[in-house]
Amino acid sequence: MAPLRYSINITLDGCVDHRAVEADEALHRHHAANLERADALLFGRVTYEMMESAWRLPPGSPPESADPFARTIDAARKYVVSSTLDTVDWNAELVRGDLGEAVRALKAESGRGVFVGGVRLPLALAELGLIDEYEFVVHPRIVGHGPTLFAGLAHHVDLTLVERHEFGRGVVVLRYEAARHSRT
Repeated sequence: MAPLRYSINITLDGCVDHRAVEADEALHRHHAANLERADALLFGRVTYEMMESAWRLPPGSPPESADPFARTIDAARKYVVSSTLDTVDWNAELVRGDLGEAVRALKAESGRGVFVGGVRLPLALAELGLIDEYEFVVHPRIVGHGPTLFAGLAHHVDLTLVERHEFGRGVVVLRYEAARHSRT
């Protein structure tokens, strides 16, 4: 079964509000490379709508003129978990029904894996023990507000550090694998 990978930018005090961090070209390249390691992206409604408004290429625009992250995410296959949306586009398909069953099916169909983003959907997936890798892009900033990750998680998830990379400006990427004895 292919891995489900989660990656998020986070401040030192745990804030995951995308407006609280500054992404530079190196981080965009890093995130684009992450997306290229997956067959599809999995978003909740809020993250899907935010990413679409920020990164969807305008119709008729030459892809080679766009930022590499924009090109990569624009072309990626996307799955959107939502009970409120009736339709999606932007290379996307709605996911309905039992979340665990749907994500297990996506992992089984995938060759390279699935990438998930956001805050609330990853909490639900962590509760189900479905996230195989967690990547935290830690920014050297304290912002004093939320949202924060995994608030209300019913059980702990043990992780094993498998990679650490430092970017300029003190940004550190920490990649962990979920321990096999964590809830499944």
